Amino acid sequence: MAYPTFIPPERTLMGPGPSDVSQRVLNAMARPTIGHLDPLFIDLMDEIKALLQYAFKTSNALTMPVSAPGSAGMEACFANLVEPGDKVLVCVNGVFGQRMVENVIRCGGQAVVIEDSWGSQTDAQKVEDTLSAQPDIKILAFVHAETSTGVRNDAQQLCRLAQKYDCLSIVDAVTSLGGIEVDVDGWGIDAIYSGSQKCLSCVPGLSPVSFGPRAVECIQSRSTPVQSWFLDMNLIMGYWGQGGKRAYHHTAPVNSLYALYESLRMLKEEGLEHAWDRHRSGHEKLLKGLSDLDIEFTVDEAYRLPQLNVVNIPKGVDDARARQQLLEDFNLEIGAGLGDLAGKVWRIGLMGFACKDRNIDHCIASIANVIR
Repeated sequence: MAYPTFIPPERTLMGPGPSDVSQRVLNAMARPTIGHLDPLFIDLMDEIKALLQYAFKTSNALTMPVSAPGSAGMEACFANLVEPGDKVLVCVNGVFGQRMVENVIRCGGQAVVIEDSWGSQTDAQKVEDTLSAQPDIKILAFVHAETSTGVRNDAQQLCRLAQKYDCLSIVDAVTSLGGIEVDVDGWGIDAIYSGSQKCLSCVPGLSPVSFGPRAVECIQSRSTPVQSWFLDMNLIMGYWGQGGKRAYHHTAPVNSLYALYESLRMLKEEGLEHAWDRHRSGHEKLLKGLSDLDIEFTVDEAYRLPQLNVVNIPKGVDDARARQQLLEDFNLEIGAGLGDLAGKVWRIGLMGFACKDRNIDHCIASIANVIR
């Protein structure tokens, strides 16, 4: 049997990820592959680290992309910082907070869970009350930008509570990095992870992470081995060190890292603050256009994500059929609701390269056609 060449259509990706990838990044990925221990590639690794430090707003030496998607970045943080018996306070107000709980359990930790309704923020007072009542909690973990609900949790306030009660913080920034403010050093974040395919507008498959001094000390003083060999930062530090000879750990995805480097260069050229402003302006334009169609936003504007817009499906509109028509007739991808919001909402991404007037106009016009 002969297998034909796979040539994908040119979609407009406005779901929860991946987002549109610019031709500049795709061209970078097509450059010649070199060895992952080639001196030239080692130099590139140093530049990628510096650009990630810029994106995260940190001077953390242990800042790098994990050679796997955002879920592996999540596991890297939990596997390295959680030992059997450790108490971890996890804030859950969507799917990805629940995944944090699963990671704690699989590491042998004890998950203390604070739940808030889907579509609302994590209640900081409940967090403080729990930390005050249970001083043996080692880590506070929460999602900064909850992709399943479109909610922005107050990372600065929650990290301040972690410091007040002498906890480490683990922050999910998969959907926030590059789209809204993330300030690792300014907020005192101990461990953070993100994904390449969201507001960084790179191809999927890489997870930028950063560990602060307190987290590194915790990793180095563990009494038990990290349960994952591949994600053990004690080993990876030797590969993603600064300059000099690198210790072989794994074969890095060389061409994907070319792409990440180019996407980070584009972010640096635009400037972090300008990127945040662009996402905010794009959201305001989308809000006006959808409001004109009587489509309501699900999340309160006080903590609504500009880059991941969750809207109520209009009455009488068949969810799956409408999204299928958008894909087939307009080459437009938007996301379905998850968990408690399944069948009730659409998730419309304005992430990175996808956040531009042409895409927003196309999205509004296409949805108008479908719901009419």
